Amino acid sequence: MTAETDLIKLYSGRILELAADIPHLGRLDAPDASVKKRSPLCGSTVTVDLNMRDGKVSGYAQDVKACALGQAAASVVGGAIVGQTPEQIGAARDALRDMLKSDGPTPPAPFEGLEVLRPASAYKNRHASILLALDAAVEAAAEAQTG
Repeated sequence: MTAETDLIKLYSGRILELAADIPHLGRLDAPDASVKKRSPLCGSTVTVDLNMRDGKVSGYAQDVKACALGQAAASVVGGAIVGQTPEQIGAARDALRDMLKSDGPTPPAPFEGLEVLRPASAYKNRHASILLALDAAVEAAAEAQTG
């Protein structure tokens, strides 16, 4: 099997379905915090707007300009993030990073859908794009709490 064949298999039907149906696309009118993250390797970007109430995400929007893998990750994050604490978002980001870099466990619920991206662990140049949504969300949640 060639590397090209492996890469084609990576873009599974489920990843493409997620990429085609990203929840909370767009921007919030009055976010508590807004953070834009960019992957230097591929140029993918994700901008996250969020609102926090009582220590939890109460509003979320994202502008996603990324490869299918980054879009799939943003799709899972968008579907899971409302109602989560900054600590839960950080734990999901750390677990996703560990899953990709060292075959760590699947991120905890409600972010367990990120498991679909496990095959991307072999493609280190895709890791930053996959992590964009959670990296931006972690930073935005921290900003919203201190702002």
